[in-house]
Order: sequence, then C-alpha cells, then structure tokens
Amino acid sequence: MSENSSKTFQERVDEFVAIANQQAAESSVEDVNTAVLFSAARFNAFSVARSVENAENLQAEKQAAIEYFTQRYAEMLNQNLEEYIARFDSYTQK
Repeated sequence: MSENSSKTFQERVDEFVAIANQQAAESSVEDVNTAVLFSAARFNAFSVARSVENAENLQAEKQAAIEYFTQRYAEMLNQNLEEYIARFDSYTQK
C-alpha cells in the first residue's frame, strides 16, 4: 500500500486546505476560492465520466451528477459554516 492510499479523509482535506492557504498568501482569497471550486468541478466531472461507458451515458447521468454534487456541496458548506459560527472568535483571532 502506498503512502498516499493510507491517508485518511481528514488528512487529504488538510492537504488541500494547506495548498489553498498557501496560494491565498500569494493571491486573493476570491481568486483561490474560484480556483478551488473549478478544480473540484473538474475532478467531479472526471469521476463521473470514468464511471460510465460512453458519452451518451455521461449525458444521461449529467443532471443526476449535478444534483448530487450540488446537494453534497450545500451540506458540506452548511456544516463548515455552522462550525465557523460556533468557533468564530477563536477562528478569527489575529
């Protein structure tokens, strides 16, 4: 088993966030946000495309995939905003 495949979900998340934080130090948070969203959309499209046999099947799955990823993103954003609300003072200390 390779080192990467033994990483936990949280470790992978932390790596992505660390890269985003590093880029935000060199650019605007808005630019990094846009790049992260586009990257997630690109990877999500890849993951859906690799699960089907052909373009016709991908077209047939397109709307369900959009609904799935949109719902999951909304759930994850809500969860993270709730955490930020609960810990706002400690998260925003300078």
